Amino acid sequence: MELGKKAVAFLVLYALTKATTAQQQIYTFQKDDTLLKKNYYEQSIQKKNSFLASVSKENAADYKKIYEEQYEEIEDLLKTGRSVTSPEAHGYLQSVLKKVVSANNELGGLEVRVVFSRDWWPNAYSIGDGTISINAGLMIYLDNEAELAFVLCHELSHYYLNHSGKSIKKYVETLHSEEFQSELKRLSKEEYRVNEQLEKLAKSLVFDSRLHSRNNEIEADLQAFNFLKRTGYDCREIITTLEILDRVDDSSLYQPLIPEQVFNFEGYPFKKKWIQKESAIFGQLQETDTPVSQREKDSLKTHPDCSKRILALMDSVQRIKSVGKKFQVDDNIFNKLKENFFIEMTEQCYRADNLSRNLYFSLLMLQANQHVPVAVYSVGRCLNKIYESQKKHKLGLMIDTESKNYSTDYNLLLRMLGRLRLDEITDINYHFCKRYYEQMKGYSEFKEEIKKILEQKNQ
Repeated sequence: MELGKKAVAFLVLYALTKATTAQQQIYTFQKDDTLLKKNYYEQSIQKKNSFLASVSKENAADYKKIYEEQYEEIEDLLKTGRSVTSPEAHGYLQSVLKKVVSANNELGGLEVRVVFSRDWWPNAYSIGDGTISINAGLMIYLDNEAELAFVLCHELSHYYLNHSGKSIKKYVETLHSEEFQSELKRLSKEEYRVNEQLEKLAKSLVFDSRLHSRNNEIEADLQAFNFLKRTGYDCREIITTLEILDRVDDSSLYQPLIPEQVFNFEGYPFKKKWIQKESAIFGQLQETDTPVSQREKDSLKTHPDCSKRILALMDSVQRIKSVGKKFQVDDNIFNKLKENFFIEMTEQCYRADNLSRNLYFSLLMLQANQHVPVAVYSVGRCLNKIYESQKKHKLGLMIDTESKNYSTDYNLLLRMLGRLRLDEITDINYHFCKRYYEQMKGYSEFKEEIKKILEQKNQ
């Protein structure tokens, strides 16, 4: 664009920021109960101290290190904005939990702290001390309350069966086994390819540990089936839940992102160079990278072996004669949380400085014409932060790099972010915000982002 036209556009957008309109709020984020979080964390610390006091002197240092790392994760979950303890969301989750616990006497004596989290990856986990988290990134894919109840039953089963404690014990015993130690000594005397062999040895330990974990998954599924069948929930939803988990890594609530459309503007067209493939030479170098084996691919899945887990449960589920309910607490709150959690997890990505994920999720919402004010504001704010991070040479810490494990559309966005110059980031954001100004002129937060863009242009 010629300088004169840029100046005119600059003045137009500047004038728009001065327009006075009734202010609206983009989205009301769930307000957490900080006292509840504090109480949960204090309970967890007491459990930690009890664990450490019970550890035998033999290999005590290894156990202490593992437990310390475990509680760092608990602290990060319970003392930050990751965990959701707002009255409606947390109260709903506790009501579903109560349905499960009240139907199973063996769970009555367990001390558990169950929370939703704003984490984007589709998972739920039991940390081992009674703290259980169900990520927003999983909740958004569930179809009904019975599926949520099964996820709860599964994680409660891990805790009830002490899988975490048993896995830690096996890991420490393996580290100190004669076989492992002798192999370490042998490798330390090798002159060539020592690092490669140590990596292979470490991989074998990891795979063995994960195989043990997979056995735990099936055992937890079977125990969870026993828990769920007493609750009145529909046990057939166990199979649908596992089917969701099996395909969740390749699933999306929205159609794939098309950067050429969302970043194509009148007066500033999309540049193909932002996402086009590198030269043939570079491409050949990429193709010669060491391929990931099928065993490794399977091990890296968020939820491996779901087909085997389904087979292990199918007969038991089919023998259930009475059809339970898909909802027992509140279907309206369930669906409301599903919708809001996509926004909450998108915001959490921004707060955690995962700018590429934040931008990706925001653009998916916008492309699908869902939660438009939230999405537009989030995109404008994120591009401004990307600009500032790039200017300080810190952007590499805040965006992912292309990976075979990511979807094609996300990789295209990552490629684009890695190639944009500072002036291009500003120009894209300028035209983006100008496109949506009429829809957003009632939102003061959006105007603040426009001011930042104008400052960038002025610089």
